[in-house]
Amino acid sequence: MQYQKIRQIWRFCAMSVAFTFLAFAMLISVSCFSPGLLYTLRIYDWKTGEVYVEYPVLQSDEIYFGWIHSLEKIPWNEYYHIDEDLNLVLDTVSFTAFGAGIPHDPGNNCHIKDGVIYMTEINQKFTELNWMNSPDSVQEIRVSGEFVTCGSDLPHHRRLILSVEWRNPYGK
Repeated sequence: MQYQKIRQIWRFCAMSVAFTFLAFAMLISVSCFSPGLLYTLRIYDWKTGEVYVEYPVLQSDEIYFGWIHSLEKIPWNEYYHIDEDLNLVLDTVSFTAFGAGIPHDPGNNCHIKDGVIYMTEINQKFTELNWMNSPDSVQEIRVSGEFVTCGSDLPHHRRLILSVEWRNPYGK
């Protein structure tokens, strides 16, 4: 009888160890094979480093940055994707008119649709985006269509940086 109890305890311990090992292996595989789970879009103050926005992102997510041109006062839309090196790759810009400071040929393709000029196939890489924030100029920032923030949610007249970075899931 005592032999059966020892055997039950041994079986329980072996199953517990196997379950723990399996759970640990699953955690490691998610970290290794889904690295996008470990990325974050971060908006922070250039001078102080204070972080204002952290938003989880995946590699190849589309980032939309919509703002108002300071001289022409027209909407300007930028569409990026995140590449394998965590660069922001500018794919497309769209706006309603040419004017001061607007390049005439940044992309490989230019077309007009419903009165909006689209320049596509730009493929320009940035490690980060820098801007002097204004609540009136930055209309919105989105990740794969989901609203993240806008200029009025961020400090006024501060130089800000938007970057995609590795996120330590266990804290900083």
